[in-house]
Amino acid sequence: MLTETDADLREMAQDEILKLEPQMAQIEEELKILLLPKDPLDEKNVVLEIRAGTGGDEATLFAAEMFRMYGRFAESRGWKVEVTSSSESSAGGLKEVTALVSGTRVYSQLKYEGGVHRVQRVPETEQQGRVHTSAITVAVLPEADEVEIKLDAKDIRIDTFCSSGPGGQSVNTTYSAVRITHLPTGVVVSCQDEKSQIKNRAKAERVLRSRLYEIELEKQQDKIGAERRTMVGTGDRSEKIRTYNFPQNRVTDHRIGLTLHQLDLVMEGKLDAIADALTAHYQTERLKNEGENGRGA
Repeated sequence: MLTETDADLREMAQDEILKLEPQMAQIEEELKILLLPKDPLDEKNVVLEIRAGTGGDEATLFAAEMFRMYGRFAESRGWKVEVTSSSESSAGGLKEVTALVSGTRVYSQLKYEGGVHRVQRVPETEQQGRVHTSAITVAVLPEADEVEIKLDAKDIRIDTFCSSGPGGQSVNTTYSAVRITHLPTGVVVSCQDEKSQIKNRAKAERVLRSRLYEIELEKQQDKIGAERRTMVGTGDRSEKIRTYNFPQNRVTDHRIGLTLHQLDLVMEGKLDAIADALTAHYQTERLKNEGENGRGA
């Protein structure tokens, strides 16, 4: 059209080019991302583990709030959350909780949540209004399929016991809770969430497979093992990936330098802005690595 003799057609073509040229760079970046190799784990369900770290009762209260936050996020995505085991504190928080999260592309949305999360706020028990710092750890494990990890009957020991509540008191008199020990590795998984021993065993086996799957991944790729150790750390508040500052209504992800003054919304499960920013950041990093590897070749 630019070579047409009709001046109006040439002008239309030039206007069209002026409108479309700015979009080219964005479309090229989108195409590069689409051409990146897909993470084969992205489609998987996950085992979500949250544990209280530094901070005593306040850490257990925050662990409970974080579990609620992930539950709300899962609900907004139409995912299913099934608790397999939990341990309550005397303050009403959670010392630890393990849950299965099932749905569409769960791992792709939660895989960057693993690490130490730090909270800064005035605890309800604080009389002088001082801000305290506590920490919890979050681990996100891709769930293994039965085909990937087979459990051999001779390799596992199954114990049953009565479910217990806060303080260790029995909450029922039937031996419905299940503890599975994988003898070759020493991995122990328990589940007491369901009233049915059969259901508890099925859930415990799903968690066990995921942990064994992770061990296999570590054997295959040393990098995966390093990421896992970095993800969980020791629970010390200095090893943080994200800080939740309640007095300032601020959440900061230290890996990408993202700060949002929307902590109240985040704690209600509105994690989209953080999840999208993390995904975009790591996709950009992968593009850089691909480019560097290409130039090196």
